[in-house]
Amino acid sequence: MSIATRATELLGVEHPIVLAPMGDVSGGELAAAVSRAGGLGLIGGGYGDANWLTREFDAAAGARVGCGFITWSLARQPDLLDVALERDPVAVMLSFGDPAPFAERVRASGAVLLCQVQNRGQAERALDVGADVLVAQGTEAGGHGYGSRTTLTLVPELADLVDRRGSEAVVLAAGGIADGRGLAAALTLGASGALVGTRFYLAAEALSTPQARDHAVGATGEDTCRTTVYDIVRGYPWPEGHTVNTLGNDFVSRWHGAESELQRDLGNAAAEYRRAVAERDYDIANVFVGQAAGLVDSVLPAADIVTDIADRAEVILGGLVR
Repeated sequence: MSIATRATELLGVEHPIVLAPMGDVSGGELAAAVSRAGGLGLIGGGYGDANWLTREFDAAAGARVGCGFITWSLARQPDLLDVALERDPVAVMLSFGDPAPFAERVRASGAVLLCQVQNRGQAERALDVGADVLVAQGTEAGGHGYGSRTTLTLVPELADLVDRRGSEAVVLAAGGIADGRGLAAALTLGASGALVGTRFYLAAEALSTPQARDHAVGATGEDTCRTTVYDIVRGYPWPEGHTVNTLGNDFVSRWHGAESELQRDLGNAAAEYRRAVAERDYDIANVFVGQAAGLVDSVLPAADIVTDIADRAEVILGGLVR
């Protein structure tokens, strides 16, 4: 049994579950495993590396997968979109920037265009440029986000927006969804499915390290923090207003709220961070998960995660079709 929605029809999948394209985590093996289990896997293009992207599409071994990009970073390396489109992705997701420069190329390729948005204005812009899917991301989500909207109110507002505009676009909910309860809730709020990140961060096929997953398994929702310290120390020029949701640790405790001091001691802090990444020391290095970490207590194969979410949601909804 499965829950049929407009998203499953549009994306050609059995379950309305999409893997978030987490940079350095959602590789080809994970994306393929999600797709083969009946969802849709998206490879995380991150900040852009053509060789990495090619390797991970190869690792997907011909599975029906898509990919996602950080839009403002893609604008600095627009040829990366060609690298992805050459692999005939099912879908391309654009996040954190104006999708207009890339939307026409994505849709002309035959790929489904997903635009992740964090507020109404972004959603309206995405619809204006032809987005097939709005991914409504609340601040509960792991990784990067913008603003202060929560999933609970953003999803129905954007579902209403799509309806009022007479658009054929569908809405996916993102942020805080890690099990069948979250998927069921998303569907009742007006979404046609869910984009899931944190739960798949702890998938056996994820590119996250075992040590990072161990930290996440023991975490609660209160252990996360939205901050800019990791972007500062890594030298990534995120536009103002964007923060990243990460597990708190010694590094975050030291520098969150002291960003000016961090800038002054950036050389030493960056060297400390690089050593920690190499040594897999997550008292210093980052674990980019969201508040749903408190709902996850095990590392499982991606197929089991997809099945568990879908089956529990179906029981809760009693076979509701939206």
